Amino acid sequence: MTVMMPRDPYRGPIRLIVCDLAGTTVDYGSRAPAGAFRDLFRRHGLDCSEAEARAPMGMHKRDHIREMLRQPGLSARWQACFHRPWTEEDVDRLYAEFIPLQTSVLLAFNQVVPGAVEAVRLWRTEGIKVAATTGYDREMTRLVIEDAAGQGLVFDAVCGAEEVPAGRPAPWMIYRCMEATGVYPPAAVLKIGDTLADMEDGRNAGVWTLGVTRTGNMMGLSREDEEALSEAERQQRMREAEAAMRQAGAHAVVGTIAEAPAVMQELCRRLAQGERP
Repeated sequence: MTVMMPRDPYRGPIRLIVCDLAGTTVDYGSRAPAGAFRDLFRRHGLDCSEAEARAPMGMHKRDHIREMLRQPGLSARWQACFHRPWTEEDVDRLYAEFIPLQTSVLLAFNQVVPGAVEAVRLWRTEGIKVAATTGYDREMTRLVIEDAAGQGLVFDAVCGAEEVPAGRPAPWMIYRCMEATGVYPPAAVLKIGDTLADMEDGRNAGVWTLGVTRTGNMMGLSREDEEALSEAERQQRMREAEAAMRQAGAHAVVGTIAEAPAVMQELCRRLAQGERP
């Protein structure tokens, strides 16, 4: 009988960073998808709160619609409006209607988040690959990526939810980026995102996971509205977002991606000591 000896834990550096798009690297406050979901339901006579629209954020957009309808309040309003429960056929119809709604507003909100370009350039000088994942479909992803490139934000690999069997919280988009960049094991990878689904897919992939609060879905505010908050209110909201992200599995949490390089150095130190995600 052959006995396989266990390998030593990976002690090298982080060599791939997988970033989310809206709310993490572009679209401060992740406003494009939240607004499109609310508009979608309004067109059918259903009021949808900001919280209901944002709760499933990060998932494939069809899955997002399904999860919205599963929320008790929206499900009850659907029943009252249409006198029947929602069905998978309704999800498909709503998703088909959502696609042009979302596509039409993407570029209006697609400004690169402050510090994202600089962070990616720094990582590249250190030989680190940077990839992007998203719940957008192929055409939405193309629009966002091309526009971001025009602003100086360029990725080594990109994977949208339509490219894999299932979107977040499944780990397949991260694995696809690892394959595309030739980076493994998972301990050499850092996932950065602004939603709970980002934290979950990072942990499901077995990689390091970093949450972003200030610019993302958890705060849900434009840069102007966020900066208009009092410092006390800003800190309170960020603490609440951080607590939720840590509960979802985040190894660390920052306000913006601009703070990520410093945190990554700490994760590399932990790796060097033999710690794994």
